[in-house]
Amino acid sequence: MLLPGIVYFIIFRYVPMYGIIIAFKDYQMLDGIWKSGWADPWYKHFEIFFNSPYFGQLMGNTMIISVYKLVFGTIPPIIMALLLNECRLRWFKTTVQTLTYMPHFLSWVIIYGVLIALFSQSSGLVNNWIEGAGGKSIGFMTSTDYFRAILVGSEIWKDLGWGAIIYLAAMAAIDPTLYEAARVDGASRLRMVWHITLPGIRNVIVLLLILKLGHIMDAGFDQIYILYNIQVYAVADILDTWVFRTGLQQLNFSLGAAVGLFKSLIGLVLVVGSNQLSKKWGEGIW
Repeated sequence: MLLPGIVYFIIFRYVPMYGIIIAFKDYQMLDGIWKSGWADPWYKHFEIFFNSPYFGQLMGNTMIISVYKLVFGTIPPIIMALLLNECRLRWFKTTVQTLTYMPHFLSWVIIYGVLIALFSQSSGLVNNWIEGAGGKSIGFMTSTDYFRAILVGSEIWKDLGWGAIIYLAAMAAIDPTLYEAARVDGASRLRMVWHITLPGIRNVIVLLLILKLGHIMDAGFDQIYILYNIQVYAVADILDTWVFRTGLQQLNFSLGAAVGLFKSLIGLVLVVGSNQLSKKWGEGIW
Protein backbone atom coordinates (compact mmCIF):
# COMPACT_ATOMS: atom_id res chain seq x y z
CA MET A 1 0.00 0.00 0.00
CA LEU A 2 2.93 2.34 0.58
CA LEU A 3 4.52 1.59 -2.79
CA PRO A 4 2.57 4.16 -4.93
CA GLY A 5 3.39 6.93 -2.46
CA ILE A 6 7.04 5.93 -2.28
CA VAL A 7 7.31 5.82 -6.08
CA TYR A 8 5.65 9.24 -6.35
CA PHE A 9 8.11 10.87 -3.95
CA ILE A 10 11.11 9.20 -5.59
CA ILE A 11 10.12 10.35 -9.09
CA PHE A 12 8.80 13.83 -8.35
CA ARG A 13 10.71 14.80 -5.18
CA TYR A 14 14.08 13.03 -5.02
CA VAL A 15 15.09 12.49 -8.66
CA PRO A 16 14.69 16.20 -9.58
CA MET A 17 17.13 17.12 -6.79
CA TYR A 18 20.02 16.60 -9.20
CA GLY A 19 18.91 19.90 -10.76
CA ILE A 20 20.32 21.70 -7.72
CA ILE A 21 23.69 21.79 -9.49
CA ILE A 22 22.21 24.41 -11.85
CA ALA A 23 22.75 26.89 -9.01
CA PHE A 24 26.50 26.36 -9.38
CA LYS A 25 26.61 26.47 -13.19
CA ASP A 26 26.08 29.02 -15.96
CA TYR A 27 23.16 27.01 -17.27
CA GLN A 28 22.33 27.17 -20.97
CA MET A 29 19.17 25.48 -22.21
CA LEU A 30 20.76 24.25 -25.46
CA ASP A 31 23.73 22.71 -23.64
CA GLY A 32 21.70 21.08 -20.89
CA ILE A 33 22.65 20.65 -17.26
CA TRP A 34 25.78 18.52 -17.67
CA LYS A 35 27.32 20.33 -20.64
CA SER A 36 26.78 23.83 -19.21
CA GLY A 37 29.93 25.32 -17.76
CA TRP A 38 30.53 25.75 -14.05
CA ALA A 39 30.07 29.21 -12.59
CA ASP A 40 33.25 31.11 -11.75
CA PRO A 41 33.38 31.47 -8.81
CA TRP A 42 31.06 28.64 -7.76
CA TYR A 43 28.98 31.01 -5.61
CA LYS A 44 28.53 33.51 -8.46
CA HIS A 45 24.73 33.37 -8.59
CA PHE A 46 24.39 33.50 -4.81
CA GLU A 47 26.60 36.59 -4.83
CA ILE A 48 24.43 38.23 -7.49
CA PHE A 49 21.38 37.61 -5.33
CA PHE A 50 22.93 38.78 -2.06
CA ASN A 51 24.36 41.91 -3.70
CA SER A 52 21.10 42.83 -5.38
CA PRO A 53 19.78 46.23 -4.21
CA TYR A 54 16.43 44.54 -3.60
CA PHE A 55 17.77 41.77 -1.35
CA GLY A 56 16.92 43.49 1.96
CA GLN A 57 13.45 44.48 0.78
CA LEU A 58 12.70 41.01 -0.61
CA MET A 59 13.83 39.24 2.56
CA GLY A 60 11.94 41.70 4.75
CA ASN A 61 8.69 41.39 2.79
CA THR A 62 8.94 37.59 2.64
CA MET A 63 9.55 37.22 6.37
CA ILE A 64 6.97 39.83 7.44
CA ILE A 65 4.18 38.41 5.27
CA SER A 66 5.01 34.83 6.29
CA VAL A 67 5.14 35.69 10.00
CA TYR A 68 1.85 37.59 9.75
CA LYS A 69 0.22 34.58 8.11
CA LEU A 70 1.72 32.24 10.70
CA VAL A 71 0.71 34.34 13.72
CA PHE A 72 -2.73 35.47 12.60
CA GLY A 73 -3.57 32.34 10.60
CA THR A 74 -2.94 29.74 13.33
CA ILE A 75 -5.57 30.66 15.91
CA PRO A 76 -8.73 31.12 13.73
CA PRO A 77 -8.88 27.46 12.52
CA ILE A 78 -8.47 26.25 16.11
CA ILE A 79 -11.29 28.52 17.32
CA MET A 80 -13.49 27.42 14.41
CA ALA A 81 -12.81 23.76 15.19
CA LEU A 82 -13.61 24.30 18.89
CA LEU A 83 -16.89 26.03 18.04
CA LEU A 84 -17.91 23.30 15.60
CA ASN A 85 -16.91 20.58 18.08
CA GLU A 86 -19.09 22.14 20.78
CA CYS A 87 -22.08 22.63 18.46
CA ARG A 88 -24.85 20.15 19.24
CA LEU A 89 -27.08 20.98 16.24
CA ARG A 90 -25.75 18.57 13.63
CA TRP A 91 -27.42 20.25 10.63
CA PHE A 92 -26.05 23.66 11.65
CA LYS A 93 -22.57 22.25 12.23
CA THR A 94 -22.56 20.54 8.82
CA THR A 95 -23.81 23.66 7.05
CA VAL A 96 -21.24 25.96 8.63
CA GLN A 97 -18.42 23.49 8.03
CA THR A 98 -19.35 23.14 4.36
CA LEU A 99 -19.60 26.90 3.82
CA THR A 100 -16.28 27.60 5.53
CA TYR A 101 -14.16 25.03 3.70
CA MET A 102 -15.61 25.68 0.23
CA PRO A 103 -13.35 28.75 -0.39
CA HIS A 104 -10.33 26.44 -0.13
CA PHE A 105 -11.22 25.02 -3.54
CA LEU A 106 -11.43 28.42 -5.22
CA SER A 107 -8.42 29.61 -7.21
CA TRP A 108 -6.74 32.88 -6.32
CA VAL A 109 -7.94 34.26 -9.67
CA ILE A 110 -11.55 33.89 -8.52
CA ILE A 111 -10.73 35.31 -5.10
CA TYR A 112 -9.02 38.25 -6.80
CA GLY A 113 -12.32 38.99 -8.54
CA VAL A 114 -14.13 38.84 -5.19
CA LEU A 115 -11.61 41.22 -3.61
CA ILE A 116 -11.92 43.65 -6.50
CA ALA A 117 -15.69 43.60 -6.11
CA LEU A 118 -15.26 44.41 -2.42
CA PHE A 119 -12.27 46.78 -2.34
CA SER A 120 -12.08 48.46 -5.75
CA GLN A 121 -11.61 52.20 -5.29
CA SER A 122 -14.05 53.09 -8.05
CA SER A 123 -16.82 50.50 -7.68
CA GLY A 124 -16.01 48.35 -4.64
CA LEU A 125 -18.76 47.58 -2.16
CA VAL A 126 -16.69 48.74 0.83
CA ASN A 127 -15.85 52.08 -0.80
CA ASN A 128 -19.50 52.56 -1.71
CA TRP A 129 -20.32 52.24 1.99
CA ILE A 130 -17.54 54.66 2.92
CA GLU A 131 -18.69 57.23 0.39
CA GLY A 132 -22.29 56.72 1.44
CA ALA A 133 -21.27 57.56 4.99
CA GLY A 134 -19.66 60.78 3.79
CA GLY A 135 -16.07 59.52 3.63
CA LYS A 136 -13.52 59.39 0.84
CA SER A 137 -12.84 56.24 -1.15
CA ILE A 138 -9.65 54.30 -0.36
CA GLY A 139 -7.45 52.41 -2.82
CA PHE A 140 -7.16 49.26 -0.71
CA MET A 141 -5.62 47.14 -3.48
CA THR A 142 -3.03 49.78 -4.41
CA SER A 143 -2.20 51.07 -0.94
CA THR A 144 0.97 50.01 0.87
CA ASP A 145 -0.89 50.56 4.15
CA TYR A 146 -3.65 48.02 3.48
CA PHE A 147 -2.23 45.48 1.02
CA ARG A 148 -0.56 43.17 3.54
CA ALA A 149 -3.74 43.12 5.63
CA ILE A 150 -5.69 42.08 2.52
CA LEU A 151 -3.15 39.32 1.79
CA VAL A 152 -3.33 37.90 5.30
CA GLY A 153 -7.10 38.33 5.67
CA SER A 154 -7.92 36.70 2.33
CA GLU A 155 -5.72 33.68 3.10
CA ILE A 156 -7.30 33.24 6.54
CA TRP A 157 -10.77 33.37 4.95
CA LYS A 158 -9.77 30.93 2.20
CA ASP A 159 -8.22 28.27 4.47
CA LEU A 160 -10.25 28.74 7.67
CA GLY A 161 -12.61 25.81 7.23
CA TRP A 162 -10.02 23.55 5.63
CA GLY A 163 -7.63 24.03 8.52
CA ALA A 164 -10.40 23.38 11.03
CA ILE A 165 -10.97 19.91 9.55
CA ILE A 166 -7.55 18.75 10.79
CA TYR A 167 -8.23 19.93 14.33
CA LEU A 168 -11.72 18.42 14.30
CA ALA A 169 -10.20 15.06 13.35
CA ALA A 170 -7.77 15.38 16.27
CA MET A 171 -10.62 16.26 18.64
CA ALA A 172 -12.56 13.20 17.52
CA ALA A 173 -9.66 11.02 18.72
CA ILE A 174 -9.84 12.34 22.30
CA ASP A 175 -11.09 9.72 24.79
CA PRO A 176 -14.77 10.60 25.52
CA THR A 177 -14.46 9.17 29.04
CA LEU A 178 -12.35 12.21 29.92
CA TYR A 179 -15.32 14.47 29.22
CA GLU A 180 -17.65 12.17 31.18
CA ALA A 181 -15.35 12.26 34.20
CA ALA A 182 -15.11 16.04 33.94
CA ARG A 183 -18.92 16.37 33.88
CA VAL A 184 -19.19 14.20 36.99
CA ASP A 185 -16.71 16.54 38.70
CA GLY A 186 -18.90 19.51 37.72
CA ALA A 187 -16.62 21.00 35.06
CA SER A 188 -18.20 23.53 32.71
CA ARG A 189 -17.89 23.21 28.93
CA LEU A 190 -15.32 26.00 28.90
CA ARG A 191 -13.24 24.16 31.52
CA MET A 192 -13.43 20.95 29.48
CA VAL A 193 -12.24 22.81 26.40
CA TRP A 194 -9.32 24.31 28.31
CA HIS A 195 -8.23 21.22 30.25
CA ILE A 196 -9.17 18.38 27.87
CA THR A 197 -9.72 19.50 24.27
CA LEU A 198 -6.78 21.86 23.85
CA PRO A 199 -4.24 19.54 25.54
CA GLY A 200 -5.64 16.70 23.43
CA ILE A 201 -4.82 18.48 20.16
CA ARG A 202 -1.55 20.02 21.33
CA ASN A 203 0.57 17.56 19.33
CA VAL A 204 -1.34 18.41 16.14
CA ILE A 205 -0.92 22.14 16.75
CA VAL A 206 2.84 21.70 17.24
CA LEU A 207 3.12 19.48 14.16
CA LEU A 208 1.36 22.01 11.92
CA LEU A 209 3.44 24.88 13.31
CA ILE A 210 6.66 23.00 12.53
CA LEU A 211 5.49 22.27 8.99
CA LYS A 212 4.51 25.91 8.48
CA LEU A 213 7.90 27.07 9.72
CA GLY A 214 9.49 24.94 7.00
CA HIS A 215 7.61 27.01 4.39
CA ILE A 216 8.09 30.39 6.03
CA MET A 217 10.21 31.59 3.09
CA ASP A 218 7.43 30.91 0.59
CA ALA A 219 4.87 33.55 1.69
CA GLY A 220 2.42 32.39 -1.02
CA PHE A 221 3.60 33.02 -4.59
CA ASP A 222 0.26 32.29 -6.29
CA GLN A 223 -1.68 34.67 -4.08
CA ILE A 224 0.79 37.55 -4.21
CA TYR A 225 1.54 37.25 -7.92
CA ILE A 226 -2.16 37.48 -8.76
CA LEU A 227 -3.07 40.21 -6.25
CA TYR A 228 -0.09 42.56 -6.28
CA ASN A 229 0.73 45.40 -8.66
CA ILE A 230 3.65 47.75 -9.21
CA GLN A 231 2.25 50.28 -6.73
CA VAL A 232 2.66 47.85 -3.81
CA TYR A 233 6.00 46.27 -4.76
CA ALA A 234 7.61 47.97 -1.75
CA VAL A 235 5.52 45.87 0.68
CA ALA A 236 4.49 42.86 -1.44
CA ASP A 237 7.43 41.86 -3.63
CA ILE A 238 8.85 38.62 -2.19
CA LEU A 239 11.63 36.22 -3.14
CA ASP A 240 9.43 34.05 -5.36
CA THR A 241 7.94 36.93 -7.37
CA TRP A 242 11.40 38.48 -7.85
CA VAL A 243 12.82 35.13 -9.00
CA PHE A 244 9.91 34.73 -11.42
CA ARG A 245 10.57 38.13 -12.98
CA THR A 246 14.37 38.16 -12.84
CA GLY A 247 15.22 34.48 -12.99
CA LEU A 248 12.55 32.84 -15.12
CA GLN A 249 11.18 35.55 -17.40
CA GLN A 250 14.76 36.56 -18.25
CA LEU A 251 15.74 32.86 -18.55
CA ASN A 252 18.33 33.12 -15.77
CA PHE A 253 17.60 29.64 -14.43
CA SER A 254 20.84 29.42 -12.45
CA LEU A 255 19.86 32.46 -10.40
CA GLY A 256 16.40 31.00 -9.76
CA ALA A 257 17.94 27.69 -8.64
CA ALA A 258 20.35 29.51 -6.33
CA VAL A 259 17.55 31.40 -4.61
CA GLY A 260 15.48 28.22 -4.36
CA LEU A 261 18.39 26.39 -2.72
CA PHE A 262 18.91 29.30 -0.33
CA LYS A 263 15.23 29.16 0.69
CA SER A 264 15.33 25.39 1.13
CA LEU A 265 18.34 25.57 3.43
CA ILE A 266 16.65 28.17 5.62
CA GLY A 267 13.50 26.03 5.73
CA LEU A 268 15.56 22.98 6.72
CA VAL A 269 17.24 24.86 9.55
CA LEU A 270 13.89 26.18 10.82
CA VAL A 271 12.23 22.75 10.74
CA VAL A 272 15.11 21.01 12.52
CA GLY A 273 15.46 23.82 15.07
CA SER A 274 11.75 24.07 15.85
CA ASN A 275 11.50 20.27 16.12
CA GLN A 276 14.35 20.18 18.63
CA LEU A 277 12.74 23.00 20.58
CA SER A 278 9.34 21.31 20.60
CA LYS A 279 10.89 18.12 22.04
CA LYS A 280 11.44 20.03 25.27
CA TRP A 281 7.64 20.02 25.68
CA GLY A 282 7.40 16.36 24.72
CA GLU A 283 6.29 16.98 21.13
CA GLY A 284 8.00 16.73 17.78
CA ILE A 285 7.90 15.16 14.33
CA TRP A 286 10.79 12.78 14.95
